[in-house]
Amino acid sequence: MSSSKKHPKTKGHSKKAKPEKPEAAAAPAPAKPAGDGRMSGLDAAAKVLAEAKEPMNAKAIVEAMLAKGLWQTEGKTPAATIYSAMFREIKAKGAEARFKVAERGKFTVTK
Repeated sequence: MSSSKKHPKTKGHSKKAKPEKPEAAAAPAPAKPAGDGRMSGLDAAAKVLAEAKEPMNAKAIVEAMLAKGLWQTEGKTPAATIYSAMFREIKAKGAEARFKVAERGKFTVTK
């Protein structure tokens, strides 16, 4: 015979509280190169857009970043990565973001 204990059924379910995420630093981090001397993707995108004379889409931004040697990636969809990262910064920082949407699918830097 096996002795298995049955757990008493409880009425109602209690949800466990999720641990709170730590708050992000209020002050934006200064632009600095990664440990190997290269820029982050967002820093490189900001530099390319600052030098551009007109708004650019994510694919053109990434092509310029790679051509200038500002950023390297082995990702399969680098344009989607940069596009998403720029939107996240705009959403998180609002008016303090380095980027703004100039027109559908095209970005520019804030001045």
